[in-house]
Amino acid sequence: MTPIKRIARKKDQPYRGAPKPSPFGVLQPIAMVIFLLSATPVLILRWVPPPTSMFMIIDRWTPTTKTQEAHTIQYQWVPFEEISSQLKLAVLASEDQTFAHHLGFNFEAIEKAFEDNLTRKTPRGGSTISQQTAKNLFLFGGRSYLRKILEAYFTALIELSWPKQRILEVYLNIAEFGPGIYGAKAAANHFFGKNPKELGREESALLAAVLPNPKVLKANAPSAYILKRQQWISRQMQHLGGKRALDDL
Repeated sequence: MTPIKRIARKKDQPYRGAPKPSPFGVLQPIAMVIFLLSATPVLILRWVPPPTSMFMIIDRWTPTTKTQEAHTIQYQWVPFEEISSQLKLAVLASEDQTFAHHLGFNFEAIEKAFEDNLTRKTPRGGSTISQQTAKNLFLFGGRSYLRKILEAYFTALIELSWPKQRILEVYLNIAEFGPGIYGAKAAANHFFGKNPKELGREESALLAAVLPNPKVLKANAPSAYILKRQQWISRQMQHLGGKRALDDL
């Protein structure tokens, strides 16, 4: 047999050992796990009604004041076709008039909100319905950069995975309309003693008017500000073309 020759290492050549792993190689499986853990519930909720939301979970365990216990949560899912078209239109008119056409973000509204907040005492947002759905469903309140980054991430996942009608359907079911009152069914029952499909234009505009701050603004005891906002929303509903605006979803 031919003897195996060993290749001698030169004395002046240092032994480098095994190559060091790339940082990207280490982060790649971690990023993949994070993506799968976050994308899976988004895909499931494309078809399955959310049993709850992160906002509801936080609200359930947060006292309303320092002396009161946390209030109960009123929430019951209803499908899209069982919600009044007037409420759908009122929410679009109030919260996101370009909802049918953007890809999750309205950069013009964000820029305008940023400019307005330079002079406003109470900051206002420029979030779309898609962003609000992502925030309410998976995240928490506040204005931290981390929250905004996560909100943008989940918004992109939702826009890539769900049709527009599904996004609006989920939003109408998890949006807060009053302290502990989540979704169109709970709001219609609590404030008007009706099913959500029976809501008219004025009632729908009133519910949409409290969405910016439902823990303070009251649909059952509307202030002058809320009544003025209700009238504005009603006019915007006509400006959008009425029910025809829902055909683009």
